[in-house]
Amino acid sequence: MAYETIIVTKEEGVAILQMNRPKAMNAVNAQLLEETYVALDELEKDPEVKAIIVTGGEKVFAAGADIKAVMGYTAFEARNFIDLVHRTIFKLEDNWKPTIAAVCGFALGGGTELALACDIRVAAENATFGLPEINLGIYPGGGGTQRLPRIVGLGYAKELIFTGDFFDAKKAKEMGMVNYVVPADQVMETAMKLAKKLAKKPPLAMKLAKSAVNNSMNTDIKTGCRLEQEGWAMLFASEDQKECMGAFAEGRKATIKGK
Repeated sequence: MAYETIIVTKEEGVAILQMNRPKAMNAVNAQLLEETYVALDELEKDPEVKAIIVTGGEKVFAAGADIKAVMGYTAFEARNFIDLVHRTIFKLEDNWKPTIAAVCGFALGGGTELALACDIRVAAENATFGLPEINLGIYPGGGGTQRLPRIVGLGYAKELIFTGDFFDAKKAKEMGMVNYVVPADQVMETAMKLAKKLAKKPPLAMKLAKSAVNNSMNTDIKTGCRLEQEGWAMLFASEDQKECMGAFAEGRKATIKGK
């Protein structure tokens, strides 16, 4: 598929999905959401891709929803738009391959929500986050009210959602929202190094590990542990489990097949 609002490249088992609406500061509109969904679906099925980096480029991640496009919506149109937002963001969150947000510049509103749906976040020192929707007479609708408190806790989440204040990468790191804060010119290098490291891990184990961790946010601990148990046991039917444990016992490097 030819994309107009995103750019997809691949390098050594890593796919880079870059939002590409520079004149609109990568503001999220229906076309970008649809193209991102399709690209994520294709990357999930691509056996050569083992990890995915989501970025907006060197200057901006994404400056939220395209307000000019949504401001005149009726309630039903607003609901349909948010359906599209959730469809795409869940496609990112549920993608069984590990995902890394590489954030430079502004990541506001939907930009912050996209980053929150990734597994790991690498932020530039100049990154600015925020959920300013309250100042527009609404509140975060792309999962921000759900994912932010799960990641940073209720206290921080309520403060940031209720005030709509922007916050920098240092604050995001202190709250546990981002994993790495690095100079802007090192963001993609850091994200790529981490993505390549993850791409070398056994993919079946990675898939079930991600599922188990994601389930921990949506179930009670006993249910979560039962799901963990089932996935853990199933991996003993894989070739990779036998190869990796055999290699460990024999003191050699494992040959991972993804089977």
